[in-house]
Amino acid sequence: MHTEQRASAVEPVPFPEDGRRVVFYLLHDTRGDVDDYIVYKLSQLRPFAEHIFVVVNGDLTDAGRLRLEGVADTVWVRENVGFDVWGYKTALEHFGQERLAEYDELILMNYTWFGPVRSFEPLFERMDAEPVHFWGMTDYPGEKPNPYTRTGEMHRHLQSHWIAVRRAMFTSAHWREYWATMPMITTYIDSILNHESRFTHHFEELGFIDGVAYSWEDYPSRHPALFNADLLIDDGCPALKRRAFFHYPPYLDQHAVIGRWTIEKAAGYGYPVAMMFQNLAKNSPPKALYADASMMEVLPDVDVSYDKTKPLRLAAVVHMFYEDMTDELMDRLVMLPEKFDLFLTTTDQAKADAIQAILDRRADEKVAYSEIRILPSNRGRDLSAFFIACRDVLEPGRYDLIVKIHSKKTVQDSYNHGRYFKYQQLDNVLHSPGYAANAVALFQKEEGLGLAFPPMIHIGYPTMGRGWYANKQPAEVLAEELGIKVPFDDISPLAPYGCFWFARPEALKILVDREWKYNEYAAPNKHSDGSLAHVQERLIAYAAAELGYHTRTISTVEHTAISHAALDFKLDQMGATMPGYPIDQIQFLHRAGWLGHGGIVALTRVYLKLNHPRIALALRPLDRPARMTHAWLWRLRHRREILKHQREVEGDLTEGELRPAE
Repeated sequence: MHTEQRASAVEPVPFPEDGRRVVFYLLHDTRGDVDDYIVYKLSQLRPFAEHIFVVVNGDLTDAGRLRLEGVADTVWVRENVGFDVWGYKTALEHFGQERLAEYDELILMNYTWFGPVRSFEPLFERMDAEPVHFWGMTDYPGEKPNPYTRTGEMHRHLQSHWIAVRRAMFTSAHWREYWATMPMITTYIDSILNHESRFTHHFEELGFIDGVAYSWEDYPSRHPALFNADLLIDDGCPALKRRAFFHYPPYLDQHAVIGRWTIEKAAGYGYPVAMMFQNLAKNSPPKALYADASMMEVLPDVDVSYDKTKPLRLAAVVHMFYEDMTDELMDRLVMLPEKFDLFLTTTDQAKADAIQAILDRRADEKVAYSEIRILPSNRGRDLSAFFIACRDVLEPGRYDLIVKIHSKKTVQDSYNHGRYFKYQQLDNVLHSPGYAANAVALFQKEEGLGLAFPPMIHIGYPTMGRGWYANKQPAEVLAEELGIKVPFDDISPLAPYGCFWFARPEALKILVDREWKYNEYAAPNKHSDGSLAHVQERLIAYAAAELGYHTRTISTVEHTAISHAALDFKLDQMGATMPGYPIDQIQFLHRAGWLGHGGIVALTRVYLKLNHPRIALALRPLDRPARMTHAWLWRLRHRREILKHQREVEGDLTEGELRPAE
């Protein structure tokens, strides 16, 4: 049987000089949008394809259809079932076998890659000359056992984002049978097992000859499309997989994949990377994109990037609850590289008069215009002041860039905590004239940059691992109300903890368009997690991302050194009792679940989850009552220990050292 099938195959031939090519392009977008990278890609494919057939799985907006019709010959929308595989299957049926036979080559490709990063022309010139039945852009080697079934073998295969097939193969009975017998695809793994990892070996066994433009054997890993994308680009590969910028960051960390270098490589060859960020921002968990693309900027105190010939219209929005900080904050604001309009908010007339007197005394030349607004309520503090009292300032078109700061003292924490938090925020936004110029320059260089703010606070605060706190569920509710479909990060959001930031007004539009009311915010003495201000703080980067704007964090050299040294030691300590890479340790901890304060309840639950998952599942109804009881006992004992310790050391401390920070 095997010999007969091979003998029946038509000999492979190169693509004819006057050959005709049809491209079937599979597109899916949760919003029905068509992003710029799609239009760019299809327009660059135009010279190499006589017919471009776009099959859309799911919704398509009128604007999206209009964009596609400008670069495609057929735009066909179908129900989003069967993943890419059934998109191709039904598109081929819709196009028709008889009509298909008029072409010399078809290409099945999808939306999961950016490009062309390098020109398509050398690729087609080289592969057109190859006498093959089918060919792919990249391939993946075989594995034993199959990683998805844990048995058998996953054969070497062409990766499914680009598979070209010549006429001898797609007019064969074998081709028709392959698609006619394709089962319905209901999961991502179904797609891999029934098509991507099967297609190549299936047709090789039938005697068809394949080729690959960029073989894994020529690169230093088994998965060059993900691990060696920069080398592929250097070699002329026009396709850059999107996955490298939203895949699970610890996995890419394990393989030392530096997405920032890949983006710089693509930009160096002339690819408009702004299109990448537009698409990735809308469709990736922001913190995952932030980590994969290394989107933290360490800015020097010497201006090395500001373009004075392209000044931005700047506004500073400052909530001044503590009027005695007016001079301190104004000293920072005048570091901005251009004149700016100043909008200060405060809570009563006496404070407003004191602030105005300081502004009059200073007479800062950088302040082109100033205005003090007295709030009718301090509910929501600096965020209600920003989104309600200064809503008109944030309207797109009035200013190019907003800097938001406030008189931060963090009186609820110790002196050390409050001091560090304040400077971690203030220094990392406005540290020096050179630093501020470099921060503003980021927005000059990147039109798609929506926000820049300090990295997550972690020294003195247990933020890491619980950045959502009690805000995730109300954030999800608010996101649905506002139409934000950007996927949430699981553990902690990418957020401006502390609420100091630079923002492009257009990136704030979703939050500004919603008319907030003061009574929606918690009273100042009830300003806690779960309240609106805390939710807005964690949602702002997601609201910007919904509009295609990405976020960066910015930091001084000094604060980066402080932060990195602390993280280095903390992570070193946390990894000391577990083997493997960080991804192995993380996955172990996630499987183990919530450890709480330890003790017999937590340890029993962890043991059962790791070793006897069925028993753990059966006992789940008892878990919460046991945890709550143990937590109550732990807090009682812990409080007694704290009180005992305070009594022991109180005699060695002065009254000033015991006094809370003011």
